Amino acid sequence: MPQRTMVEALNLALDEALGGDDQVCLMGQDIGVNGGVFRVTKDLQAKYGEDRVMDSPLAECGIIGTAVGMAVYGMKPVAEIQFSGFTMQAFDQIEQNMARLRNRTQGRFPIQMVMRTPYGGGIRAVEHHSESREAYWAHTPGLKVVIPSGPRNARALLAASIQDPDPVVFYEPKSIYRAFREDVPDEPEQMELGKAEVARSGSDVTIISYGAMMRPVREAADDLAELHGIESELIDLLSISPIDTDTLLTSVTRTGRCIIVHEGHQTCGVGAEIAARLAEGGAFQYLLAPIRRLTAADIPFPYFQIEQHFLPDADDVVAAARELMEWT
Repeated sequence: MPQRTMVEALNLALDEALGGDDQVCLMGQDIGVNGGVFRVTKDLQAKYGEDRVMDSPLAECGIIGTAVGMAVYGMKPVAEIQFSGFTMQAFDQIEQNMARLRNRTQGRFPIQMVMRTPYGGGIRAVEHHSESREAYWAHTPGLKVVIPSGPRNARALLAASIQDPDPVVFYEPKSIYRAFREDVPDEPEQMELGKAEVARSGSDVTIISYGAMMRPVREAADDLAELHGIESELIDLLSISPIDTDTLLTSVTRTGRCIIVHEGHQTCGVGAEIAARLAEGGAFQYLLAPIRRLTAADIPFPYFQIEQHFLPDADDVVAAARELMEWT
């Protein structure tokens, strides 16, 4: 089975979608001739032409508004916003039209489209290039929010997102675009949207995360097992809207301990929503220790010289797990 990076796996998913459905098209700044700032769309314009892979002006509101219009007429556009920090320029179109039009038209226009955008830290970028604002979109009714954690699930989730009848915000963790390779088959694959994955089974503590944070979480789980005899169960959310609450409840009611790790800010973040669902869903009575959130601080993303102190890392996860184990 071929090994691919996330960039290569995403390119494969887009290639398959364009080749398999004439209604699929791509649009965004520099995605055609240049293949995108991270080369996710490399060679696709040469293969499918300028009518299917379209370079747009630097106008995020225009990109999303045009994609919404295409979806109204039955196309399946995949719109790229070059960095997630610039989705704010398209906020009106995303919230007012992309998310609402299906409801506003009583289902006549389902708005089958995907907004792809790289997010998160780890590449030593400047302001507006490292934010993790996924909670905005999860808070917005009408949108699905999907976040892969590796090449194989990135390919499968993007393929499923393009075919989903609802609009999807597809956040790509850019720090792992080329960080590692995985087996990604040549045959097409799709994964169910809204379904979390148990990435590692364990009995002592549940660690819930997604996106690039799954790498330090996996590292921490190895250290906890090898050095401290603590067996962690890792849950990769893959989707934060909808959230697979059943999988989370099943795990936490068994382990009795829970750590939630994400790059976004803590206040009103994804971790807060998960903690509330666990409490309301019946896990509270099984908890042996308080739920812990390991997140970015509630400050603007700092300059790259100190970003490693801003984001959670494996040592933070290990320390939190050991602390929770002491409650027994």
